[in-house]
Amino acid sequence: MTDVKFCGMTRAEDVREAARLGAAYVGAIMTESARRVAPERAHELFAALEGSTVKRVGVFGDEPVAEVIHACRIAGVDVVQWHGAAALESEFERLKRELGVELWRVVRVGPSGLRRHRSAFDGTDGILLDTFVKGALGGTGSAFDWLSVANDVRLRRVGHRLIVAGGLRPETVRKAVDQLSPDVVDVSSGVESAPGVKDHQRMADFMAAVRAQ
Repeated sequence: MTDVKFCGMTRAEDVREAARLGAAYVGAIMTESARRVAPERAHELFAALEGSTVKRVGVFGDEPVAEVIHACRIAGVDVVQWHGAAALESEFERLKRELGVELWRVVRVGPSGLRRHRSAFDGTDGILLDTFVKGALGGTGSAFDWLSVANDVRLRRVGHRLIVAGGLRPETVRKAVDQLSPDVVDVSSGVESAPGVKDHQRMADFMAAVRAQ
């Protein structure tokens, strides 16, 4: 069964609702974003998960690896989601070694699909596919062509968790699940009434769509 990650959390009540609905992951963005929170605030948000099995995801961009490690220690994360393009495999290994976390690397899918990103699968535990939008790391609400990358995904995903993001909404997520069979679907703006403010009915509708057969 495909798991769900609710990302871009800014309110504890939304974190608690994600856990109540059965999400496997919640994410706090600690890089440039309309939903950015400080590591200390991320720690407060994650505290709302106490007693649950939901994993805490810290989202980062091109910050130096030492800064990412420091932020993760303050926030308390189980997974690092890295959108930065400049990171080296040695930095991935340092993150995992010093923090003991799972590492997801983000691949931004544009017109060329996955052909120019084949090395991105090296040194990571998971690959998160998001939509390429110039000047943005993610959270744009735009979808990529899921079917166009389905074959490349099948060939490359062995040994990695596949996470799909980008323009997912309750109305579209089932199609993404059917075409790519991801391990995790990741939603932020698709269940919001405003940036960082989750709509609990849309969260519930999203979960129901993912679980539909």
